[in-house]
Amino acid sequence: MSDAVKAAECKRVALVFSGGPAPAANAVIGAAATCFRRSGREVVAVLHGYSGLQSFDGPGSLREGEHWRLLTDRDLRGLRNSRGVVIGTARANPGAAIGSLADLDDAKKNDRLARVHGALLDIGVDGLVSIGGDDTLRTANLFHEYQNRLPAGSRRVRVVHIPKTIDNDYRGIDFTFGFFTAVDVMAQEILNLRADALATSSYFVVESMGRRAGWLAYGVAIAGEAHMVVGVEDVVGELAMDEEAPGEDGKTRTTACLNMDALVDRVVDLIVAREKGGKGYGVIVLAEGLAELLPASYLAGVARDEHGHVSLGKVDIGKMVARAAGDRYKQRTGRDKKLNGVQLGYESRCAPPHAFDVILGSQLGVGAYRALVEKGLDGHMVSVAGQLEVQFVPFSELISKDTLRADVRFVQRGSDFHRLAAEMGTKLPGR
Repeated sequence: MSDAVKAAECKRVALVFSGGPAPAANAVIGAAATCFRRSGREVVAVLHGYSGLQSFDGPGSLREGEHWRLLTDRDLRGLRNSRGVVIGTARANPGAAIGSLADLDDAKKNDRLARVHGALLDIGVDGLVSIGGDDTLRTANLFHEYQNRLPAGSRRVRVVHIPKTIDNDYRGIDFTFGFFTAVDVMAQEILNLRADALATSSYFVVESMGRRAGWLAYGVAIAGEAHMVVGVEDVVGELAMDEEAPGEDGKTRTTACLNMDALVDRVVDLIVAREKGGKGYGVIVLAEGLAELLPASYLAGVARDEHGHVSLGKVDIGKMVARAAGDRYKQRTGRDKKLNGVQLGYESRCAPPHAFDVILGSQLGVGAYRALVEKGLDGHMVSVAGQLEVQFVPFSELISKDTLRADVRFVQRGSDFHRLAAEMGTKLPGR
C-alpha cells in the first residue's frame, strides 16, 4: 500500500478511552492527537467511552460538545503530564450481548456494535484508536469482526488498540502505562502504614488493586517493604480447595477456589513468627483478585458490572481477612491483636504520572498514528518492547476464538519477579 493511499484512507481519527483511569492516560491521548494533527488530520475525542456511541439513534443524534468534540492545539498544551483522562471514560460495553462469532450475524445481539459503527460514520471518522483494558480490547476486536461481516463496499472504520491497565496483566506487552506510577503511589501508602503499625504494635492487611493477576500486589509489597504478599498466583497447595457448585446448565461442576481458613492461618503464622523475633507489627498485602476466588457462599448477592465482574470493593477481602485473623490469633494465643483492613487502588489511578509512564504512554500514542497512517493497519494492538521499539500485534494473536476474550498474563510462579516478592517478605518456618 503506497503512502498516498494510506493517507487518503485516514483523514479523520477518533480516540475513545474506556474503563478505569490510569496514570499517563493523557500522555497517550496527547501524543496520538499531536501526531495526527501535525500530519493534517482531524482528531475527534469521543467523550466518556462508548456510552454515547452505543446509544446512537440516527444522523445528528450525537451532539458535538456533549458526545464528541474536535481536539485543538489548546487542548494539547501541557497535556502529557496531567492527571485524569481529558476525554473522559466509562464502562459501557457495546459487545455485551456477543457470546460467539455467530452472534455477530444476529441483528438483535449486534445492535450496539451497529450503533457504534453508525455513530462513527455519522461524525465522519475513518480510523478509531481504542484505549483500554482487556474488555476494551475485546470490544475493539468485536467491532473489527462486525465490520468484516458487512456487505462488500460498505464504509469501514479501521481500528487499532492501545493496552491500558494499572494491573499490568496484558498479553502482548511487557509493562502497561500507569503501572509503575500506581505501584509507587500505593507503596508510599504502605510505607506510611508500616510506620503506623510499628508505632502502635499492630498489623495492616492491605488489599491492593489487581483483579486477576498479582503484578500490582507484588510490586507494591516489594517497593513498600511489606512483610507478606499473597496474589492470585499463590492460590495453590494449602491455599487452594475444590468447591462443587451448580453451573448455568444445572450440572454440578468442581471449581478451584481460595481456602480462607488456610489464608487466615498463614497470616496468624506470620504474626506469631514475627513475635518470636521481637517484632509486634507488620503489613500484609493481598491482591484484590483473591476475592473472585472465594467460595460461592462469600459472594452471594455481590453486584457485578456490565462485563460480569464481581464488585470487589463490596467484598473487601482485606477487612474480611483482618477480622478472621484477629479472631484466630486470640484462639491460638489467648491475646488480642489489632489488625486493620485497608483498601488501596483508586487513589493511584489519577496520580501524576512518572516520567517512565509518560514516555511509555507517549510512545504508544505515536504507535497508534504509525499503525493507522504509516502502516495502514486494521485490527492490531500497539505494543512496545526492548528500548521502547513500537510493535503491532494482530487481534487474532491476543483474542481466543472460543471465548472472544484475551487471556490474562499472570506473574509466572517461580519467576525471578515472583521470587523477589517472596524473598523480600518475612520467611515463615517450613516455607
